[in-house]
Amino acid sequence: MGEMRLIEAVRQGLREELAADSSVFLIGQDIGVNGGVFRVTDGLLDEFGPERVIDSPLAESGMVGVAIGAAMNGLRPVVEVQFADFIFPAFNQIVSEAARMYYRTNGDYSVPIVIRAPYGGGVRGGLYHSQSVEAYFAHVPGLKVVVPCNPHDAKGLLKAAIRDNNPVLFFEHKLAYNTVQGAVPEGNYTVPIGKAAVRREGQQLSLISYGLSVHHCLEAAETLAAEGISCEVVDLRSVSPLDTRTLLESVKKTGRVCIVHEDNLTGGVGA
Repeated sequence: MGEMRLIEAVRQGLREELAADSSVFLIGQDIGVNGGVFRVTDGLLDEFGPERVIDSPLAESGMVGVAIGAAMNGLRPVVEVQFADFIFPAFNQIVSEAARMYYRTNGDYSVPIVIRAPYGGGVRGGLYHSQSVEAYFAHVPGLKVVVPCNPHDAKGLLKAAIRDNNPVLFFEHKLAYNTVQGAVPEGNYTVPIGKAAVRREGQQLSLISYGLSVHHCLEAAETLAAEGISCEVVDLRSVSPLDTRTLLESVKKTGRVCIVHEDNLTGGVGA
């Protein structure tokens, strides 16, 4: 088990799934020659070639549409949207096509597609490079929405998402790429989608979060512990499906809850 940054864990998960399954391919803007805007896919073009690491045109709707068609014909595409802020041109493809295909075909077709996108602020990205968009998609039946907080989960959840037979939105906090480190097991493993994790046990207050904000909650819990306040920190890991059992068990124990996230206050995941 070695230490690695979150960005390295995502890259390792992609590399292992590309090596293990010939139906997996990557598509996105500048992900091949340049290795992606954050260098997540750096080196994968050299390892797997341009037919499996595809540089797409500047057209989110087009690359998601291509990926949906490929997924319906036996492949497992992983789409990278450069920033979550840029995902909206593909909104109709994701919501009206990918999310509904299994239902509209009475189970004849599924869409095993993963759409990765860096989200969140803290990197001086301004209004077009700092948004949190997970709530838009959490409201849509047929979509899974996953937001890992550490390298172990980033790799395990990504591998589970790629193997899932239905569409998964996989959001990675851009500030966490190089600031969050942790132990990652060697070899093959997955983390189940839809299962929350209790990161810190507590008795008086439940802090519920996901992604980078989990680390803010852990820091706050440590500060409050010095004042005699015992906080439990629950990491959703999956915004949809939501692990309501773990949430209810925590809140029943503590009797108080505080929800922490970067998404919109009104209509966000916390609402």
